[in-house]
Amino acid sequence: MLPALPQGAEVENHLPSPPSPLLELRGLSKRFGAVQALDGFGLDVQPGEFVTVVGPSGCGKSTLFNIVAGLDEPDAGGILRFKGRGCHAKELLGQVSFMPQRDLLLPWRNVVDNAILANEIEGANRREARAKALSMLPEFGLTGFEKQYPHQLSGGMRQRVALMRTFLFERELMLLDEPFGALDALTRSMMQRWLLDVWQRHRRTILFITHDVDEAIFLGDRVVVMTARPGAVKLMREVNLPRPRAPELLTSPEFTAIKREVLDAIEEEAMKSFISSTAAAP
Repeated sequence: MLPALPQGAEVENHLPSPPSPLLELRGLSKRFGAVQALDGFGLDVQPGEFVTVVGPSGCGKSTLFNIVAGLDEPDAGGILRFKGRGCHAKELLGQVSFMPQRDLLLPWRNVVDNAILANEIEGANRREARAKALSMLPEFGLTGFEKQYPHQLSGGMRQRVALMRTFLFERELMLLDEPFGALDALTRSMMQRWLLDVWQRHRRTILFITHDVDEAIFLGDRVVVMTARPGAVKLMREVNLPRPRAPELLTSPEFTAIKREVLDAIEEEAMKSFISSTAAAP
Protein backbone atom coordinates (compact mmCIF):
# COMPACT_ATOMS: atom_id res chain seq x y z
CA MET A 1 0.00 0.00 0.00
CA LEU A 2 1.29 3.46 -0.89
CA PRO A 3 1.92 5.79 2.05
CA ALA A 4 -0.66 8.51 2.57
CA LEU A 5 0.30 12.04 1.56
CA PRO A 6 0.75 14.51 4.39
CA GLN A 7 -2.29 16.66 5.01
CA GLY A 8 -2.31 19.65 2.68
CA ALA A 9 0.26 18.14 0.30
CA GLU A 10 -0.50 18.39 -3.40
CA VAL A 11 0.05 15.75 -6.03
CA GLU A 12 2.74 16.97 -8.44
CA ASN A 13 1.52 17.26 -12.01
CA HIS A 14 3.78 15.18 -14.25
CA LEU A 15 1.82 15.80 -17.44
CA PRO A 16 4.15 16.96 -20.23
CA SER A 17 3.91 20.62 -21.10
CA PRO A 18 2.65 21.42 -24.60
CA PRO A 19 5.36 22.00 -27.22
CA SER A 20 6.44 25.55 -27.93
CA PRO A 21 5.18 26.96 -31.24
CA LEU A 22 7.59 26.63 -34.15
CA LEU A 23 6.37 29.98 -35.50
CA GLU A 24 4.85 32.84 -33.51
CA LEU A 25 3.40 35.97 -35.09
CA ARG A 26 2.11 38.77 -32.87
CA GLY A 27 0.58 42.02 -34.06
CA LEU A 28 2.17 41.95 -37.51
CA SER A 29 1.36 44.92 -39.72
CA LYS A 30 2.53 45.97 -43.17
CA ARG A 31 1.82 49.12 -45.16
CA PHE A 32 2.71 49.76 -48.80
CA GLY A 33 2.29 53.50 -49.35
CA ALA A 34 -1.38 54.27 -48.84
CA VAL A 35 -2.35 50.58 -48.66
CA GLN A 36 -2.46 48.83 -45.28
CA ALA A 37 -1.99 45.17 -46.24
CA LEU A 38 -1.80 43.65 -42.73
CA ASP A 39 -2.91 45.11 -39.41
CA GLY A 40 -2.26 43.27 -36.16
CA PHE A 41 -2.09 39.75 -37.62
CA GLY A 42 -1.36 37.04 -35.05
CA LEU A 43 -0.85 33.29 -35.35
CA ASP A 44 0.99 30.41 -33.64
CA VAL A 45 1.98 27.32 -35.64
CA GLN A 46 2.90 24.16 -33.74
CA PRO A 47 5.61 21.70 -34.88
CA GLY A 48 4.22 19.18 -37.36
CA GLU A 49 0.95 21.11 -37.79
CA PHE A 50 -0.79 21.68 -41.13
CA VAL A 51 -2.36 25.17 -41.05
CA THR A 52 -4.34 26.51 -44.00
CA VAL A 53 -5.06 30.20 -44.63
CA VAL A 54 -8.04 31.52 -46.60
CA GLY A 55 -9.68 34.90 -47.04
CA PRO A 56 -11.24 37.31 -49.53
CA SER A 57 -9.18 38.49 -52.49
CA GLY A 58 -6.63 41.13 -51.55
CA CYS A 59 -6.69 40.32 -47.82
CA GLY A 60 -2.90 40.15 -47.49
CA LYS A 61 -2.28 36.39 -47.73
CA SER A 62 0.67 36.83 -50.09
CA THR A 63 2.11 39.63 -47.94
CA LEU A 64 1.97 37.28 -44.96
CA PHE A 65 3.67 34.57 -47.05
CA ASN A 66 6.47 36.93 -48.09
CA ILE A 67 7.13 38.00 -44.49
CA VAL A 68 7.34 34.43 -43.16
CA ALA A 69 9.52 33.43 -46.13
CA GLY A 70 11.94 36.22 -45.23
CA LEU A 71 11.31 38.17 -48.44
CA ASP A 72 9.77 41.24 -46.78
CA GLU A 73 9.91 42.87 -43.34
CA PRO A 74 6.79 43.72 -41.34
CA ASP A 75 6.40 47.24 -40.01
CA ALA A 76 7.83 48.09 -36.60
CA GLY A 77 5.84 47.04 -33.54
CA GLY A 78 5.04 43.41 -34.32
CA ILE A 79 6.69 40.30 -32.90
CA LEU A 80 8.10 37.46 -35.00
CA ARG A 81 9.53 34.38 -33.28
CA PHE A 82 10.91 31.22 -34.87
CA LYS A 83 11.92 28.16 -32.82
CA GLY A 84 11.39 30.20 -29.67
CA ARG A 85 13.69 33.05 -30.67
CA GLY A 86 12.71 36.55 -31.68
CA CYS A 87 14.00 37.52 -35.11
CA HIS A 88 13.68 39.82 -38.09
CA ALA A 89 11.91 38.39 -41.14
CA LYS A 90 15.13 38.55 -43.18
CA GLU A 91 16.66 35.99 -40.81
CA LEU A 92 14.09 33.43 -42.01
CA LEU A 93 15.39 33.56 -45.57
CA GLY A 94 16.96 30.16 -46.14
CA GLN A 95 15.55 28.84 -42.84
CA VAL A 96 12.10 28.21 -44.32
CA SER A 97 11.32 26.29 -47.50
CA PHE A 98 8.65 27.80 -49.71
CA MET A 99 6.84 27.14 -52.95
CA PRO A 100 5.03 29.97 -54.77
CA GLN A 101 1.99 29.54 -57.02
CA ARG A 102 4.06 28.82 -60.14
CA ASP A 103 6.34 25.79 -60.20
CA LEU A 104 9.29 27.89 -61.50
CA LEU A 105 11.04 24.86 -63.02
CA LEU A 106 14.03 25.73 -65.18
CA PRO A 107 13.34 24.54 -68.75
CA TRP A 108 16.97 23.51 -69.41
CA ARG A 109 17.16 21.24 -66.32
CA ASN A 110 15.63 17.77 -66.14
CA VAL A 111 13.43 16.52 -63.28
CA VAL A 112 16.24 15.50 -60.94
CA ASP A 113 18.34 18.60 -61.60
CA ASN A 114 15.33 20.85 -61.00
CA ALA A 115 14.58 19.00 -57.77
CA ILE A 116 18.06 19.57 -56.33
CA LEU A 117 18.38 23.23 -57.36
CA ALA A 118 17.93 24.67 -53.84
CA ASN A 119 20.41 22.14 -52.43
CA GLU A 120 22.99 23.09 -55.07
CA ILE A 121 22.56 26.79 -54.31
CA GLU A 122 23.12 25.98 -50.63
CA GLY A 123 26.40 24.26 -51.55
CA ALA A 124 25.41 20.60 -51.16
CA ASN A 125 27.42 17.89 -52.88
CA ARG A 126 25.78 17.46 -56.29
CA ARG A 127 26.26 13.69 -56.47
CA GLU A 128 24.79 13.14 -53.01
CA ALA A 129 21.88 15.48 -53.73
CA ARG A 130 21.07 13.67 -56.99
CA ALA A 131 21.21 10.28 -55.23
CA LYS A 132 18.73 11.47 -52.61
CA ALA A 133 16.43 12.93 -55.27
CA LEU A 134 16.51 9.66 -57.22
CA SER A 135 15.57 7.73 -54.07
CA MET A 136 12.52 10.01 -53.57
CA LEU A 137 11.16 9.68 -57.12
CA PRO A 138 8.77 6.78 -56.26
CA GLU A 139 7.29 8.67 -53.31
CA PHE A 140 6.55 11.65 -55.57
CA GLY A 141 5.16 9.53 -58.43
CA LEU A 142 8.02 10.41 -60.76
CA THR A 143 9.71 7.04 -61.29
CA GLY A 144 10.98 6.80 -64.87
CA PHE A 145 10.73 10.57 -65.43
CA GLU A 146 14.08 11.60 -63.93
CA LYS A 147 15.53 12.59 -67.34
CA GLN A 148 12.43 14.38 -68.61
CA TYR A 149 12.32 18.16 -69.02
CA PRO A 150 9.50 20.46 -67.79
CA HIS A 151 7.89 20.80 -71.24
CA GLN A 152 7.49 16.99 -71.31
CA LEU A 153 5.49 16.88 -68.05
CA SER A 154 1.83 17.40 -67.20
CA GLY A 155 0.79 20.20 -64.85
CA GLY A 156 0.38 17.81 -61.94
CA MET A 157 3.80 16.27 -62.52
CA ARG A 158 5.45 19.68 -62.68
CA GLN A 159 3.89 20.52 -59.31
CA ARG A 160 5.18 17.25 -57.84
CA VAL A 161 8.70 18.12 -59.03
CA ALA A 162 8.38 21.56 -57.41
CA LEU A 163 7.12 20.00 -54.18
CA MET A 164 9.93 17.45 -54.21
CA ARG A 165 12.37 20.36 -54.53
CA THR A 166 10.68 21.98 -51.51
CA PHE A 167 10.88 18.76 -49.46
CA LEU A 168 14.52 18.15 -50.46
CA PHE A 169 15.37 21.60 -49.08
CA GLU A 170 15.00 20.15 -45.60
CA ARG A 171 13.50 22.81 -43.36
CA GLU A 172 11.05 22.36 -40.48
CA LEU A 173 8.59 24.91 -41.87
CA MET A 174 7.21 24.76 -45.42
CA LEU A 175 5.18 27.57 -46.99
CA LEU A 176 2.95 26.58 -49.89
CA ASP A 177 1.16 29.39 -51.75
CA GLU A 178 -1.75 27.91 -53.74
CA PRO A 179 0.39 25.15 -55.26
CA PHE A 180 -2.62 23.47 -56.91
CA GLY A 181 -4.47 26.61 -58.02
CA ALA A 182 -3.73 26.18 -61.74
CA LEU A 183 -4.71 22.49 -61.92
CA ASP A 184 -8.01 21.05 -63.14
CA ALA A 185 -10.46 19.83 -60.47
CA LEU A 186 -9.67 16.11 -60.77
CA THR A 187 -5.89 16.57 -60.76
CA ARG A 188 -6.20 19.01 -57.86
CA SER A 189 -8.18 16.48 -55.81
CA MET A 190 -5.61 13.78 -56.47
CA MET A 191 -2.73 16.12 -55.58
CA GLN A 192 -4.40 17.06 -52.28
CA ARG A 193 -4.64 13.41 -51.21
CA TRP A 194 -1.10 12.75 -52.36
CA LEU A 195 0.23 15.77 -50.42
CA LEU A 196 -1.49 14.57 -47.23
CA ASP A 197 0.09 11.16 -47.66
CA VAL A 198 3.57 12.66 -48.08
CA TRP A 199 3.03 15.06 -45.17
CA GLN A 200 1.93 12.30 -42.83
CA ARG A 201 5.14 10.38 -43.59
CA HIS A 202 7.51 13.34 -43.22
CA ARG A 203 5.57 15.41 -40.65
CA ARG A 204 6.94 18.76 -41.77
CA THR A 205 5.14 21.83 -40.49
CA ILE A 206 3.10 23.39 -43.30
CA LEU A 207 1.52 26.84 -43.71
CA PHE A 208 -0.69 26.54 -46.80
CA ILE A 209 -2.35 29.49 -48.54
CA THR A 210 -5.41 28.83 -50.72
CA HIS A 211 -8.59 30.39 -52.11
CA ASP A 212 -10.39 27.02 -52.03
CA VAL A 213 -12.41 26.45 -48.84
CA ASP A 214 -12.85 22.71 -49.49
CA GLU A 215 -9.09 22.39 -49.93
CA ALA A 216 -8.38 24.36 -46.75
CA ILE A 217 -10.63 22.14 -44.63
CA PHE A 218 -9.65 18.85 -46.26
CA LEU A 219 -5.92 19.47 -45.75
CA GLY A 220 -5.71 21.44 -42.53
CA ASP A 221 -5.51 20.78 -38.82
CA ARG A 222 -6.68 24.38 -38.49
CA VAL A 223 -8.19 26.87 -40.92
CA VAL A 224 -7.34 30.56 -40.49
CA VAL A 225 -9.78 32.99 -42.12
CA MET A 226 -8.37 36.46 -42.75
CA THR A 227 -10.34 39.69 -42.72
CA ALA A 228 -10.69 41.93 -45.75
CA ARG A 229 -7.74 44.29 -46.16
CA PRO A 230 -6.10 45.19 -43.88
CA GLY A 231 -5.55 41.54 -43.08
CA ALA A 232 -6.00 40.22 -39.55
CA VAL A 233 -7.46 36.99 -38.15
CA LYS A 234 -11.23 36.79 -38.57
CA LEU A 235 -11.70 33.15 -37.54
CA MET A 236 -9.47 30.37 -36.25
CA ARG A 237 -11.25 27.02 -36.77
CA GLU A 238 -9.96 23.65 -35.59
CA VAL A 239 -10.63 20.85 -38.08
CA ASN A 240 -11.38 17.88 -35.83
CA LEU A 241 -11.86 15.40 -38.65
CA PRO A 242 -10.14 11.99 -38.68
CA ARG A 243 -6.93 11.31 -40.56
CA PRO A 244 -6.15 9.84 -43.03
CA ARG A 245 -8.82 11.74 -44.94
CA ALA A 246 -10.74 10.05 -47.72
CA PRO A 247 -12.57 11.86 -50.58
CA GLU A 248 -16.01 10.96 -49.17
CA LEU A 249 -15.21 13.18 -46.17
CA LEU A 250 -16.07 16.22 -48.32
CA THR A 251 -19.77 15.26 -48.34
CA SER A 252 -20.04 14.37 -44.64
CA PRO A 253 -22.25 16.45 -42.29
CA GLU A 254 -19.20 17.28 -40.15
CA PHE A 255 -17.28 18.67 -43.13
CA THR A 256 -20.31 20.61 -44.35
CA ALA A 257 -20.80 22.24 -40.93
CA ILE A 258 -17.20 23.49 -40.86
CA LYS A 259 -17.49 24.68 -44.46
CA ARG A 260 -20.60 26.69 -43.68
CA GLU A 261 -18.86 28.41 -40.75
CA VAL A 262 -15.76 29.23 -42.81
CA LEU A 263 -17.80 30.42 -45.82
CA ASP A 264 -19.94 32.68 -43.61
CA ALA A 265 -16.80 34.33 -42.24
CA ILE A 266 -15.27 34.81 -45.72
CA GLU A 267 -18.52 36.11 -47.24
CA GLU A 268 -18.94 38.63 -44.43
CA GLU A 269 -15.44 39.99 -45.08
CA ALA A 270 -15.85 39.90 -48.87
CA MET A 271 -19.02 41.97 -48.54
CA LYS A 272 -17.18 44.54 -46.43
CA SER A 273 -14.50 44.76 -49.11
CA PHE A 274 -17.11 45.12 -51.86
CA ILE A 275 -19.02 47.86 -50.04
CA SER A 276 -15.79 49.71 -49.28
CA SER A 277 -14.59 49.60 -52.90
CA THR A 278 -18.01 50.65 -54.19
CA ALA A 279 -18.13 53.62 -51.80
CA ALA A 280 -14.65 54.69 -52.87
CA ALA A 281 -15.52 54.59 -56.58
CA PRO A 282 -16.05 58.02 -58.24
